[in-house]
Amino acid sequence: MGFLDKVFTSQTEQVDVEDFLNNMDVEEESTYEDADAYVKPITLRGAEDMSAVEHELKEGNLILLNIEDAQKRNPKGLRDMVISIKDLVSRIDGDIAGIAQGRLLITPARVKIMKRKVPHQ
Repeated sequence: MGFLDKVFTSQTEQVDVEDFLNNMDVEEESTYEDADAYVKPITLRGAEDMSAVEHELKEGNLILLNIEDAQKRNPKGLRDMVISIKDLVSRIDGDIAGIAQGRLLITPARVKIMKRKVPHQ
């Protein structure tokens, strides 16, 4: 039982999830050539980033869109940009959903987001 106590109560191996996630951008990434699609993080700062969103969706990639900067600097402009993104997503038969404060998940054609919780069976 002493071994299990050490496993379940070990404080030395705690992972700071926020720190880990924030440092993910620092690591160099190599592209995986056989991937059908990628999940791409994009920060929406202004209208100039809209073309990147459109390009990635047309390439079939999923987007994790960070809207925090635009939300703070220009809420009305953000509203207009989100309306444009929703129109684009509708035209290509994709989907969009808020997944966290200041974060949107946008999917390409024929990828839908389950927006309600699925009950456990």
